[in-house]
Amino acid sequence: MTHDHDLVLRPTAEQTEAALNAPPGRNGGDLVVETLAGLGATTVFGLPGQHALGMFDALRRSDLAYVGLRVENNAGFAADAYGRITGEAAPLLVSTGPGALTSLAALQEAAAASAPVLAVSSQIPSAGLGGGRHGYLHELPDQQASFRGVVKSVHTVRTQSQIPSAIAEAWESALTAPHGPVWVEIPQDVLLAETVLPAVTAVDAAPHDLPPRPELTAVAADLLANAARPAIIAGGGVVRADASGKLRQLAERLNAPVVTTFGGKGAFPWNHPLSLQSWLEDRHTTDFLEDADVLLVVGSGLGELSSNYHTFKPRGRVIQIEADLGKLESNHPALGIHADARLALSALLETVPEDTSPVREDATAADRVRTVLDLVRERIDAQELTLEQQVLAAVREALPDRSASFWDMTILSYWAWSAFDARRPNTMHSAQGSGGLGYAFPAAIGGAVADPTHPVLAVSGDGGALYSIAELATARQHNLDVTWLIVDDGGYGILREYMTDAFGQSTATELSRPDYVALAESFGVPGVRTTPDSLAADLAKSFATPGPSVVVLPALLRMFAPTHLD
Repeated sequence: MTHDHDLVLRPTAEQTEAALNAPPGRNGGDLVVETLAGLGATTVFGLPGQHALGMFDALRRSDLAYVGLRVENNAGFAADAYGRITGEAAPLLVSTGPGALTSLAALQEAAAASAPVLAVSSQIPSAGLGGGRHGYLHELPDQQASFRGVVKSVHTVRTQSQIPSAIAEAWESALTAPHGPVWVEIPQDVLLAETVLPAVTAVDAAPHDLPPRPELTAVAADLLANAARPAIIAGGGVVRADASGKLRQLAERLNAPVVTTFGGKGAFPWNHPLSLQSWLEDRHTTDFLEDADVLLVVGSGLGELSSNYHTFKPRGRVIQIEADLGKLESNHPALGIHADARLALSALLETVPEDTSPVREDATAADRVRTVLDLVRERIDAQELTLEQQVLAAVREALPDRSASFWDMTILSYWAWSAFDARRPNTMHSAQGSGGLGYAFPAAIGGAVADPTHPVLAVSGDGGALYSIAELATARQHNLDVTWLIVDDGGYGILREYMTDAFGQSTATELSRPDYVALAESFGVPGVRTTPDSLAADLAKSFATPGPSVVVLPALLRMFAPTHLD
């Protein structure tokens, strides 16, 4: 009798021959790149350093494409975007100590946005591990301690035979819902030492599914089917799970209005009769959602931005579908369903009756949605913000529907969170997960590498642009089709507004800045200074011209008034 646990995958004749005739001149770094290739990686991002040279030398002997950025944090942002666009784990190769630590802010954004990034860092030589003070270059007493509170999992390698399994475990962790960044570190001597191990040819690291518990979806389906005023909040989990089609089916079956979070942009059609769009920072939307007798929250933790700065207080029953266990019921009591959004929505579609109209209220949901959007429009129009709306409309007019856009923490991005029609799922990405500056342009580089068939847009303010200006060299070196829109208002514009509102004047927000057009041209990147009236045409011209370009818009934009302070 043969038991399942007795079954062994036997090597093929070709695998046996390859193992017995392992090519000479390989080191531990070869085991890293062979494992990545065996897992399905085709592209890696990073920046070399002394302790990591074994990995980078091995790239020369591999088929992996390498995209090298000028700052580790920017390399992390590029890997983050590549992971978001492709849904694959994006390898990020960095060096020890300062190199590793410089990637932390990017990994925090990847964690907040559930972007699958597989960071592989070198370490000091094995003899120095353990917390002693040996005086090695870049030495930290406990390097991985700096990452434990940021990434999903940490994997430390001490011998070459551990490399394939550690990277495979990290890969599986990064791609198991919720996606996220993971950390692998390998000592310098392990990477540099010649290896007698055969080439890595077969690696199994399939991510785990996260299905909902059937008894929970049964209760949720009953609540939704019998709701008089259901509503839905769709978060980034819907986009990451590629579940926008199933979300639309369920919303239409329930006749339930849908609002998308800023991370869930594109999860529901912007102009659908049931679409409340993304006006979460508006009291009219907040009131509408509070009035729902059953509120379905899919792929969102209802954090600060998604809850109108925690002023949202639902009065009805809440059903929360969330892959991140830590977010489940973290802000509001709910029927919590720990599951991948796609699997949970599929289960609800199998359970909710086709016709739920008998329990609905007389006023149609579409009419109530139009009323809310009209009230939002009246509030915005009363604030004389024509310039801001003109600029955002120009960006939307010029940007091809299939092109991805990446937005920094700047006033135009804050407008876009609420008012920009992403048109398609997984095309609009911003740094709103952790809120760090400098995201847009390096992320757009990663997006252009992920999908070179369409031009990509990055949007920054002049303050954020200086965080990543060095990556103009990367974009030029790889001839990436990225258009960078820099809105130049001479400072940290949103902080200027915050401080003026709070204290009557601003401090430390005004900046001396370069001539961005001349600076771009010094990198061999064409630049143009535009105006609000010519912005759409200048962007369209940049999108139609292969390679990187910079469009600079001198403009002082203002934010619409918040409602959470009322």
